[in-house]
Amino acid sequence: MSATLITGIGELVTNDPARAEQGGLLGLVHDAAVVVEGGRISWVGPAAEAPAADVHVDAGGRAVIPGFVDSHSHLVFAGDRSGEFEARMIGEPYSAGGIRTTVAATRAASDEQLTSHVARLVDEMRAQGTTTVEIKSGYGLSVHDEARSLAVARQFTDETTFLGAHVVPSGTIPEDYVDLVTGPMLAAAAPHARWIDVFCEDGAFDVDQARTILAAGSDNGLRGRLHANQLTYGGGVRLACELGLVAVDHCTFLSDLDVESLSDSGTIATLLPGVEFSTRQPYPDARRLLDAGVRVALASDCNPGSCFTSSMALCIALAVREMRMSPAEALHAATATGAAALGRDDVGVLAPGKTADLVLLDAPSHVHLAYRPGVPLVTGVWQAGRPVVAR
Repeated sequence: MSATLITGIGELVTNDPARAEQGGLLGLVHDAAVVVEGGRISWVGPAAEAPAADVHVDAGGRAVIPGFVDSHSHLVFAGDRSGEFEARMIGEPYSAGGIRTTVAATRAASDEQLTSHVARLVDEMRAQGTTTVEIKSGYGLSVHDEARSLAVARQFTDETTFLGAHVVPSGTIPEDYVDLVTGPMLAAAAPHARWIDVFCEDGAFDVDQARTILAAGSDNGLRGRLHANQLTYGGGVRLACELGLVAVDHCTFLSDLDVESLSDSGTIATLLPGVEFSTRQPYPDARRLLDAGVRVALASDCNPGSCFTSSMALCIALAVREMRMSPAEALHAATATGAAALGRDDVGVLAPGKTADLVLLDAPSHVHLAYRPGVPLVTGVWQAGRPVVAR
């Protein structure tokens, strides 16, 4: 087993709590080096103290960060909704109704077409520094199409989520559809999924329906998560906290009680600023959440309707500019807290024993992710210790 030494790192973001006293929230180490062995980090510290290794890589004074952890995406789909985006940009309000358009296109696509499309998007994410991604179903909404969507997603990640409860298909009685989701659809989907999700929102599923669906998922070994409070105030966030879910996503419209519940429960609020960018809805107030002691994650919500971006760097820049996060808070949210939102502690952190997912930035500091929005700063990516992107 060979060891690789990456040295000449001007600024290393470790996210290691053991380094917080001197390195702040990000556990920064300057003039640093990392040793990778067997797909994991075996040593981290000052370059002057680095051990010998079989292979040597010089970072040239640039910054190294953990790979981004994108804990919310919808990559299994077919079709295009750019016309819907254009309409929003000239004044039409966003609604979730366009989901059904994507459902029709996804059902009509072959397995090969869906797989090819997901592969392209995962490659696009990786090139921008995302090394861990969660992928949901939700554009099949039938027993067959939800199961095959998850089977496609499972080729690319272990973090797969059954989202049969995305919307109620046209012409279907909601109570009957909940029975389908919690019965035959769940049975077909569960072997391919780790998580179960519900769009708990006006026009989708109410709190009682969400509770029923999540309970059925739990009985089948799936951990729960929720889309909640995206379009208006509601009970979804408080339901997530009551059930002790690891994360609840969107959190755009929050009451004081919602914020208090998040703080008390420890449930992570996963914010998706690309959605607000693409829909012109108000941005979530990340500062309010952080000041209340709520853990905040950032994710892309890459999907064809409300947010067709795969760029976690864009989400960081938006979080800093529009949601009052510091550059350090935003990066931590897109890495370590994103990992926590998936129940993971092996990624999002660069410390001995952790998975060697690293990103080399063509910049001296992580601050450039927000300072230089839209610029492709990722110049190298290692995934499980293997170089997968090199520019």
